Amino acid sequence: MIFITHSHYDHYSEEDILKVRKESTRVVAPVDLLDNLLTLGFTKESITIVKPNENYNVNGLTFKTVPAYNTNKNFHPKSNNWVGYLLTLNDTVYYIAGDTDITEENKQVKCDVAFVPIGGTYTMNYKEAAELINEIKPKIAVPTHYASIVGSLEDGKNFDKLLNSDIECKIYKK
Repeated sequence: MIFITHSHYDHYSEEDILKVRKESTRVVAPVDLLDNLLTLGFTKESITIVKPNENYNVNGLTFKTVPAYNTNKNFHPKSNNWVGYLLTLNDTVYYIAGDTDITEENKQVKCDVAFVPIGGTYTMNYKEAAELINEIKPKIAVPTHYASIVGSLEDGKNFDKLLNSDIECKIYKK
């Protein structure tokens, strides 16, 4: 299964999709990607179009969508209906935030592992992301969306320093 949060090139890469695609691949994505996915050769039956704040079950995998949008920038408008995902795998709940700021919806997320953007400019910065993580209290936090397009390597370390001591930070960019 391929989960896509929105249509920006750093979240929707046709080249990468084609690298991992198999005949049995299912794609989960917002409606603005439907035509692109059909053009790539996916069938309507292999695509699940999602909207924010909905529950889904695809091939036995249950997940919920969480709105992902900016509150004080114009890069990810709420009206686009882009999403993050809450996936449950083996009794562990994973939150993939997508590109978002702190919102009323994501402050309500309950998860074990959270992947959150920290780069600023287009999303939360590391301070805002740490604030969100300290509020939703996952066991593990993984900073994303930094040190390549926006943000610096230091942002990951600074994010880690701001987390409550009972939240483990997994930094993969060294």
